[in-house]
Amino acid sequence: MISRDGTCMSVWQNTVAPFNSQHFSISDQIYDVVIVGGGITGVSTAFLLQQSGKKCLLLEANNLCYGTTGGTTAHLNTLLDTPYNAIANKFGDDKAKLVASSVREAIESMKRRISDINFDCGFRNATAYLFAKDEKQEKELAEIKESALKVGVDCGYVSSMSYPFLFRKAIQIEDQAKFIPTRYVYALAHEFENLGGIIQEQTRVTGVEENETINVETSAGNFECRALVYATHIPPAVNLLHLRCIPYRSYAMAVRLKGNNYSEALAYDMEDPYNYYRSQEIDGKTYLIAGGFDHKTAHEEDTEYRFLQLESHLRKSFDISEVKYKWSSQYFEADDGIPYIGHLPGHPGNIYVATGFGGNGMVYSTVAANLLSKMILGQNSLYIDLYDPNRIKPIAGFTQFIKHNADVVKQFASKLFDADKLEVLADLAPGEGRLVKYEDHKIALYKDEYGKLYALSPVCTHLKCDVRWNSAEKSWDCPCHGARYAIDGKVLTGPADRDLEKIPLAVVRT
Repeated sequence: MISRDGTCMSVWQNTVAPFNSQHFSISDQIYDVVIVGGGITGVSTAFLLQQSGKKCLLLEANNLCYGTTGGTTAHLNTLLDTPYNAIANKFGDDKAKLVASSVREAIESMKRRISDINFDCGFRNATAYLFAKDEKQEKELAEIKESALKVGVDCGYVSSMSYPFLFRKAIQIEDQAKFIPTRYVYALAHEFENLGGIIQEQTRVTGVEENETINVETSAGNFECRALVYATHIPPAVNLLHLRCIPYRSYAMAVRLKGNNYSEALAYDMEDPYNYYRSQEIDGKTYLIAGGFDHKTAHEEDTEYRFLQLESHLRKSFDISEVKYKWSSQYFEADDGIPYIGHLPGHPGNIYVATGFGGNGMVYSTVAANLLSKMILGQNSLYIDLYDPNRIKPIAGFTQFIKHNADVVKQFASKLFDADKLEVLADLAPGEGRLVKYEDHKIALYKDEYGKLYALSPVCTHLKCDVRWNSAEKSWDCPCHGARYAIDGKVLTGPADRDLEKIPLAVVRT
């Protein structure tokens, strides 16, 4: 079992042991590339660059697969969340074809890596179904099908599918796939180390300074490199991309079915938000893995209710013997529908980023690794302009906006609050968190199962929005740009790179 960015354990994270690094970093050498982030994007990029002769250091703030890679449902699909007709309308037919080509190549390159290194990560080719339940969805399905065929995605209508859903129309899509993401990442990470690469976990990047080389400040010291890659799902600190990527939470379950009646296919309905389904065998046991009921991060008061909705939805169609795992995960949706991969806006030199993958993170992560490694190696690619983060233009006043919001003023450093009065005021149940107002201050207050209170400033250290309580994952989540914090204020996920301010409590007896 490995740690993750919430209290609900995913099936992937519960079925692997912690990664053990083989090498140790050397702080006084210059690395060719420092990669920040130990998910599938970071590890894949590091592996490709090390394989090409670069000297690479991968830094992870927690442990490999701590975040979204460990919380995905791991679909590998060329039929994307943003359909090709929508991409063509915004970018043109040629760009839509390039998107389709890039994700096809990504899946094929994953197959090659698995074959070349010779490891088992449960990778299986699979067909997929997209199905419509009403007349409106049927019309949308026809448009999706035609646009997919135009860009070379093989699909067609079918009269039946291997899932027990009622539908009006369905299409079958060929050449899709599924896998166990944690085991894929671990295999690449081990190979990366075998090639001489270095992985350093529990190392948070706290600052970056660009000179002739790049100085990377971390919780474990400073490192110097010639190029830096942010593979952190969303870049830290403050950047224009934070205004162009919307954070969402998605909910997932891994359940066991009576009678072992599992389909090998992938399936998607056309609800808004849509639901998605697949199966996976792990260590001799097969699970139905389903997800959905997405919402913008911190825009849902009762996140636990989303699990109840998902379970109720599944029980209507499947004979479930046991719900083994339930978890939620975060993703960032690019505002124009395709990811931002390339030079970090405002940093045209040697700082790179990959973000905005939406619900297709497993395939876009490999698109990003393939593209970024080529860019850093000075090679050409058809996809550089397509995914260029600098396709978005700076907005007036953004420099001042950064200046004004970069630092959060300490509000509570010299104050001491009465824990007894706070507890009476909040009236919290064990395991509950809530924003309370006390002596003209807002306080993020949590009571654990033993009655201990945790008091924090609710002001997000990224851009000063107030955080909100996530009851499902027991975290404080920011509704503005998706930063998330643990009950003790520690950063769980970016873009924040500083913890919430702790509020000192005292027991005052009268």
